[in-house]
Amino acid sequence: MQLHFSFIIPVFNRPEEIKELLESFLLQTSKTPYEIVIIEDGSGISSKSVVESFQDKLHISYYFKKNSGPGDSRNFGMQKAKGNYFIILDSDCLLPENYLAEVENSLNSKFVHCFGGPDEAHESFSNLQKAINFAMTSFISTGGIRGNKKSVTKFQPRSFNMGLSKEAFLATGGFGSIHPGEDPDLSIRLWKKGYKTALMPEAKVFHKRRISWPKFYNQVYKFGLVRPILNSWHPETKKIAYWFPAVFCFGLVCAITLFLFFSRSLLLLMYLFYFVSAFILAVIKTKSFFVAFQAIFAIFVQMVGYGYGFITSTLLIAGLNIKPEKAFPELFFTK
Repeated sequence: MQLHFSFIIPVFNRPEEIKELLESFLLQTSKTPYEIVIIEDGSGISSKSVVESFQDKLHISYYFKKNSGPGDSRNFGMQKAKGNYFIILDSDCLLPENYLAEVENSLNSKFVHCFGGPDEAHESFSNLQKAINFAMTSFISTGGIRGNKKSVTKFQPRSFNMGLSKEAFLATGGFGSIHPGEDPDLSIRLWKKGYKTALMPEAKVFHKRRISWPKFYNQVYKFGLVRPILNSWHPETKKIAYWFPAVFCFGLVCAITLFLFFSRSLLLLMYLFYFVSAFILAVIKTKSFFVAFQAIFAIFVQMVGYGYGFITSTLLIAGLNIKPEKAFPELFFTK
């Protein structure tokens, strides 16, 4: 099959990010023609003028629609796109110069209907962005599941950097209404339809994550809320690893309690060893002691936020048998 690429990019109130992303398209080494579909998801701060400034340099289509969430906006963009292979990006990503060339080479070598690529922090990113990137991608904090094909039996691509064939999109109907969690849900439904997903290690992006500590906590808390919902929808995909952040939090509370009231320090020393190891790895990865200290706090926030969300959702969804849409209406968009 001859590949015709369409980049699908939803945006919400972030014209400056779209400008930076489109500038990275201008540096692509691949000469393969492609189109870019920008979907403005009911933004109050429009990106239209930014997009128009690139019209003579890039093949871009721009659509404005009522706010209905990133999943529905991606579906909208894929319905409008002219290509037969969609590459979905978040607006806070930047592309390395060889991005499209790597995607094209990989698909021509071994075609897959859905792929996901890893993310990294660019040297120009802030210390906070680098610290959170380490927490979200390091083996010591997430098992590397966002970019390590050996860490899970089936790779679940994330929609900040994801490829999807038109055939697979039409077969599944694309993304659902839940957010976050719409991307692993799509991966699982693809598997049920007989389509394979794969990690494409060479197709990395620089993921900015314009985020603060409170926003990061809220993000990982929602990730924790979503996983038991996905487990209830797709029980065959349950994994013991999804409990690790909750167990981590419970163990840390026990370690502190044992030390304060019973002077038992072994469990606390195990946690200290973990955080020291994470700090060393962060220093090696980021080449900055300051970023490494922030990375330790980012891992702590990630574990606590995800773990608390996971326990809360498990109690309501699995324990009390409350429907997800009723328990957590903030996780679901309506058209």
